[in-house]
Amino acid sequence: MKEKLPAPPKDLAPETRTWWSEIVNEYVLESSHLRLLTMACRAWDRGEAARLVVRKHGLTFRDDHGVIRPRPEIVIERNSAILFARLLRELRLTNTQPDDDERIPRNEASPRRGR
Repeated sequence: MKEKLPAPPKDLAPETRTWWSEIVNEYVLESSHLRLLTMACRAWDRGEAARLVVRKHGLTFRDDHGVIRPRPEIVIERNSAILFARLLRELRLTNTQPDDDERIPRNEASPRRGR
């Protein structure tokens, strides 16, 4: 008898819920993996929400003193993207492994080339 797979969290966006289910169906995940996957999905949704605000309102706003400032959603989008990428790497859902053979070769002129 096939084990019943968990349903995606209800607070995820529909597209993200679909992706969550695809990953759960494709991989054998322990409870800790499910938590990391859920965190990754929430980070994705948060970043997308911030991206839509920036798209609608632009990169900057004028504060109460008329000073042009960057929108706080830019930081939310960036941090969410970083967290999403790190969680995918932690879950090993990316195609690259973190060993030196898979890295992009260093430029010949790089001072760190010999390391």
